[in-house]
Amino acid sequence: MPEFFHRKIERSAIGFVLAIIAAASVGGIVEIAPLFTIDETVEEAPDMRVYTPLELAGRDIYVREGCYACHSQMIRTLRDEVERYGPYSLAVESKYDRPMLWGSKRTGPDLARVGGKYSDAWHVAHLINPRDVVPESNMPAYAFLARTALRTDDLSDHLRAQRRLGVPYSDEMIANAVADAYGQAAPDSDFAAGVSERYGEATEVSAFDGVASRLTEMDALVAYLQVLGRLTSAAYENTAVSQEAPNPDN
Repeated sequence: MPEFFHRKIERSAIGFVLAIIAAASVGGIVEIAPLFTIDETVEEAPDMRVYTPLELAGRDIYVREGCYACHSQMIRTLRDEVERYGPYSLAVESKYDRPMLWGSKRTGPDLARVGGKYSDAWHVAHLINPRDVVPESNMPAYAFLARTALRTDDLSDHLRAQRRLGVPYSDEMIANAVADAYGQAAPDSDFAAGVSERYGEATEVSAFDGVASRLTEMDALVAYLQVLGRLTSAAYENTAVSQEAPNPDN
């Protein structure tokens, strides 16, 4: 019977086209339908902040160097992942990521919650020669980042482009992008206070590469790594609620 039906529909061009459309529609509905409920499924994060110009520049370097090819930024709900990396990733944490860097490729560890786990000096040493701090590492060295001055003349354009994609950068943030990039990497400079004023007191201001008198690509990349998992505390609050919820089996 199935063979007869299959041969019959193959001999009817219109029927075969309709069958293809029906099969494709099922897949389309499965992918599209959840988008209609996205406002209900994405978590709330009132404390969510945007990337600073320096962090955004670091993210661009992270993408440029292909770091995402070996490191995911998506902790799944599996127990072993949560115990190793921290609270599982929430959709809202990638709210301002253009493009998002979720995935499951892990030649190296997941970096979704690496922010604050290590010191700036550790990151710099690791990027200059990974095997100095992780002997078994097969990661390539990125020592050139410490010798490469960060391009800053287009930072305002980057923020402006992000705003067109929905990231809520203000006119003031865009106008002060260059000053804020320098200020975040120079704690004692006159520009440092503006960073905290525009992006929040919790924003890390530090001489990321160890030298406050210059702004390098190393500064930018370390600044980005140090903010991963720290743009909002929603994941930790969600975990606390889950742990406190009563167990119906008890």
